[in-house]
Amino acid sequence: MTDKSYQTPDYPELARQIKVWARELGFQDARVTRPELPEEATRHLQNWLAEGCHGQMHYMQRHGLLRVRPAELVPGTLSVLTLRMPYWPQEARDAKSLLGDGARAYISRYALGRDYHKVIRQRLQKLAERIASHIGPFGHRVFTDSAPVAEVALAAQSGLGWRGKHTLLLTREAGSLFFLGELFTDLPLPEDPAVEGHCGSCTRCLDVCPTGAIVAEGKVDARRCISYLTIELDGSIPEDLRPLIGNRVYGCDDCQLFCPWNRFAVPGTESDFSVRHGLDDIELTEAFSWDAPTFAERMAGSAIYRIGHERWLRNLAVGLGNAPTTEAVIAALTARLDDPSPLVREHVVWALSRHGVAPRRDSAG
Repeated sequence: MTDKSYQTPDYPELARQIKVWARELGFQDARVTRPELPEEATRHLQNWLAEGCHGQMHYMQRHGLLRVRPAELVPGTLSVLTLRMPYWPQEARDAKSLLGDGARAYISRYALGRDYHKVIRQRLQKLAERIASHIGPFGHRVFTDSAPVAEVALAAQSGLGWRGKHTLLLTREAGSLFFLGELFTDLPLPEDPAVEGHCGSCTRCLDVCPTGAIVAEGKVDARRCISYLTIELDGSIPEDLRPLIGNRVYGCDDCQLFCPWNRFAVPGTESDFSVRHGLDDIELTEAFSWDAPTFAERMAGSAIYRIGHERWLRNLAVGLGNAPTTEAVIAALTARLDDPSPLVREHVVWALSRHGVAPRRDSAG
């Protein structure tokens, strides 16, 4: 830092100015809240973990209550800025029509472009630098789905939206199709008030969940959630859930696609979230043909890269098992009966059985 005199900020004016800067950096909105959450958040997390709803996400249990105690995560935090950035790629093929096309792979719309973690973190850091250039050095840390942070709870408390029955943040003016990010600061910024929820008696998200993962209003059992099964789960996908997954090979958007508030969703304007490599309209057989180097090349810089080639093939095998029976589908599956991965072979054998094909006895070994 160069020598410069800084006066004590006018914090209400600074908060207003930060929100202006945030919009200039591509964020749709920004709000301020305190680094404490109500006891209800603690009880909800404790019960959810005790029931095993986190599945294999053992880090959730390791972090314990730190997730709902933001002041302990970053000591000295006085205010938390919560921000949202829309991601829906308006040029992508219509999501609902794609779900109805069993020959093609459905990839959650947030993952069609560049990895959002990098994009959001960089923008949050730029916002912090903008603040520092105005008031001088200050304590801060930036997060976006990258640490034990109760993002939705903090965002709802800040008035950025309300927590929907599907557990995602909802807004009247933009639905839920956006990423969240946080800037923890040691600045005593004035808090914004929470907003009232507007889900009413609607249960559309619960009703359309393909696997019944939304087991109660505001409660998701990850062990049944397609996003968990195709992204977080390391191992075999339970056989009883495979037919319910359909052609969803990475994540699931159903609870958002059928939410009435997403009629007002704002398309993303960030070029990094634009569709890459035709992932919005790719055939299952084509994606299943990728070898490891091709997967690494196509998915470089994508959120999908982190699941790895093996789980990618596992997910696609399930999609192919649910696809209409064609010679191309049978040929694609048969070509991977000798895949080096037992996990892939297991799912290929299951998929072939769905098409009435009985592979040789040792193929799943």
